[in-house]
Amino acid sequence: MPSATILARVSRAGDADAERLERERRLVERGHAGDRQAIGELLSTHGPALYRSVLLPRLGSEAAARDALSEVYARVVERFHQFKWQAVGFYPWLRMVGLRVAIDQLRARKRLVLWDAEDVSRELDAAQTTTPLDQKLSEHRDRQAARAKVERALARINPRYALAIRRRVLEEASRDDVARELGVTPSTFDVVLHRAMQALRKALEGHDDEPAARRDDVPPSSEAPDA
Repeated sequence: MPSATILARVSRAGDADAERLERERRLVERGHAGDRQAIGELLSTHGPALYRSVLLPRLGSEAAARDALSEVYARVVERFHQFKWQAVGFYPWLRMVGLRVAIDQLRARKRLVLWDAEDVSRELDAAQTTTPLDQKLSEHRDRQAARAKVERALARINPRYALAIRRRVLEEASRDDVARELGVTPSTFDVVLHRAMQALRKALEGHDDEPAARRDDVPPSSEAPDA
């Protein structure tokens, strides 16, 4: 690819990032002036990433992560006046709030499934002392950690279920294409994927202590009746 084209793409990406930060800065100003709608817009923009990359991997279950996200939102609204704008944007501060909520939940639970509360506490301490450049990379690192956790869980479930999730969910292949790869009809594939997601959740929550093939290695023809 010609160097001029590469430079043009880099320039466009930089312009888009600058526009995003300026838009966030204006929302923060409105939030400090008491505009709850502006705060809600910031949360709706970054909340899904916080849920996927920070809360769900560390807490290990969708229910716990949803509860934590609600608590994060409540704390952000209550303490928004404490946030001081920096050029890295809103997400690094939101991530620290999320880590604090995760620590509180982990310490309140008797069984820790993914992270130890003290490990998350050390992570929070590191986030508070990093440079702006390091903070901009935090979401990327969180996504990598979440993906690695999912990959480890996929290795613990039936390979057929893992393939269904990897192709349909992670790689976003079409329903019909994945059904053909598995040798089932699309309607049967829907049931396969549903059972695969259930198995993955159990593995992520630490409930999958025996080899997956002993319990869910079901022949394709018996997964479900065709519609």
